[in-house]
Amino acid sequence: MKKKLVVFENAFIEINETKTLENLSFEIFEDDFIYLIGKTGSGKSSILRTIYSDIKLKTGNCTVLDDDLVKIQRKKIPLLRRKIGMIFQDFKLLPDRSVAKNLEFVLRATDWNKKKLIDDRVYEVLEKVGMRECLNRMPHQLSGGEQQRIAIARALLNKPKLILADEPTGNLDPQTSTEIMNLLNDIHKEGSAIFMATHDYNTINKYPKPTLRIENNRLFQLKSKSII
Repeated sequence: MKKKLVVFENAFIEINETKTLENLSFEIFEDDFIYLIGKTGSGKSSILRTIYSDIKLKTGNCTVLDDDLVKIQRKKIPLLRRKIGMIFQDFKLLPDRSVAKNLEFVLRATDWNKKKLIDDRVYEVLEKVGMRECLNRMPHQLSGGEQQRIAIARALLNKPKLILADEPTGNLDPQTSTEIMNLLNDIHKEGSAIFMATHDYNTINKYPKPTLRIENNRLFQLKSKSII
């Protein structure tokens, strides 16, 4: 039986003082690759941040990797986040550190402390995303596509069961977007579930997958995998 990684039941998420997502109910299984679409400001990022336990669930139920987000203790949130890979549209690399030091920082923050193991894992994830040769380069020396590959490598460091991708192709040209999607599909095939917020409909139609849409503060499952 497939394992459920994320379960939302009648959840309410506060986006801002005047806007709330209502009655959210959906599931993410261990072998899923699901798109989340909606207009800018509709709440896509808020749903991802709730799963990541960066936004507190107001009411309803939400379980992520067996943790109840309503009852989870603050001290346990870092432990949950270690099991989740997060990919951001704007990369969020530390500008004053090399690629290797960016990745090392994450590992040390998640209790890796043996230098050889850290170095080996950094090399391994950079090899996976085709960026081994950029080990000692600084973020400003990389193109947007290269920075996104590093961001994906960072998300893979702790071998997550679930990857949350927030507009990972949003700032990229079509060719680079295709390369990033091919990489994400390869990662998915290797065993990580992916939940991807996007408004890149060209990519969605090129790589059709199950899709959830936010509309009028509610979430709907689209019957067709094609958006346009």
